[in-house]
Amino acid sequence: MKNLGSLFIVSLMSGAVTLGAYKFIENRKSDSDSFITTSPNYNKAVNYKGAESVDFTTGADKAIHSVVHVKNVSVRTVYDPFASFFYGQSGSQQQEQIGTGSGVIVSEDGYIVTNNHVIQDATELEVTLNNNKAYKAKLIGTDSKMDIALLKIDADEKLPFIVFGNSDEIKVGEWVLAVGNPYQLNSTVTAGIISAKARNLDKASIQSFIQTDAAVNPGNSGGALVNTNGELIGINTMISSPTGSYAGYSFAVPSNITKKIIEDLMKFGNVQRGILGVEGGELNAEAAKKYGIKQTEGFYVNKVNKNSGAEKVGIEKGDVIVKLDDTKIASSAEMATVINTKRPNDIVKVSLIRDGKNIALNVPLTKKELIAYEFNGIEFEDLDANDKKRFNLKNGIKIKEVTNADYAEYAEDLKGSIVTQVDNMRATDMESVSAYLAKKEATEKTRYQIIAKNGQMYRIFL
Repeated sequence: MKNLGSLFIVSLMSGAVTLGAYKFIENRKSDSDSFITTSPNYNKAVNYKGAESVDFTTGADKAIHSVVHVKNVSVRTVYDPFASFFYGQSGSQQQEQIGTGSGVIVSEDGYIVTNNHVIQDATELEVTLNNNKAYKAKLIGTDSKMDIALLKIDADEKLPFIVFGNSDEIKVGEWVLAVGNPYQLNSTVTAGIISAKARNLDKASIQSFIQTDAAVNPGNSGGALVNTNGELIGINTMISSPTGSYAGYSFAVPSNITKKIIEDLMKFGNVQRGILGVEGGELNAEAAKKYGIKQTEGFYVNKVNKNSGAEKVGIEKGDVIVKLDDTKIASSAEMATVINTKRPNDIVKVSLIRDGKNIALNVPLTKKELIAYEFNGIEFEDLDANDKKRFNLKNGIKIKEVTNADYAEYAEDLKGSIVTQVDNMRATDMESVSAYLAKKEATEKTRYQIIAKNGQMYRIFL
């Protein structure tokens, strides 16, 4: 580690400090297609009437019986120094915590979708139906990136389940209903409109939300966002608020993305996520000027990932993607909306502009694990289960190879190190980190917070 020592600018721990004292603080706590039915007749006419002309009762009645209350029982260890000092008792104590949220029945045999943060760290799950019957629930699987979880209950009757609508067809200004259990107030229905589509609150993430002004509060998480026909168009997930209560902005995972996730969890046991293999950012007047191009709308390709479908079909840096399949693309979130509904090996028609010419390419999506993520001669990869166990981590990425000649003398020391933070962003996974790095200039230094192979933690600039 002698050579590597000259690269470190700040040592966060001195001596042989191991990762045992290091811990992340999580941001949030808290084969059959027949089980889902997409409604064939979406009544668009109702969406453009005034509020006084819209009948919300039909949609509310259809949705309310399929929305459930979810109780999460978890146990955490707390330290009480007073008990240890004054009474000689162990300072560690087990405390039971109870969290609540909502869920939506998606099949008559008891499959229920909710948010991952509603059931996170649960030791016991209980679901209460609209008729007040309660059942123990089993966790089938989760997708933490999209904040979706799938539960299963064994009921003694066929359950009323919700019908999936097509979230791609929703329009800004369309009336919607939010159904859930805020503040322990069961079966609560609120109304609002679609405020925006393909909203991303974190520029480095792959999420894409429906934004609505229907009142959503703590306890609504995991509940249904439905159109006036009672069809599911989203799973209510979060709010944007300075107080923690509703302040006019709430967000839902689109139903088409939700449907794909829960089908994957049922068929494969995990989420099958395909990658296009391009990184960059959305265009505007400022970005167009920076890149010296005329287009002010679309997705500017700043980098093409190695081993990706995009690389294989010839997408290049400087291309501007303007459409995926039949969806117009003006933002990263709109890209994510399309890609998140597909699986590896699915073909996506990419329409792009290169040097003023329109080009259409059919791109096969690549399995996430096959993509090589590289930035300035440093190749990264996600942590595997062994890495997480060894370093007692839930998140992070690993330096796989160092090919940059400038860091040749440190290459062997850096190889295998764990990156926990990039600049001021927590390194949760390779997708988000790579998306962030793709927006930086090649000559721009990046600060990495790393855990070296000996367990010491440092901050370095590369």
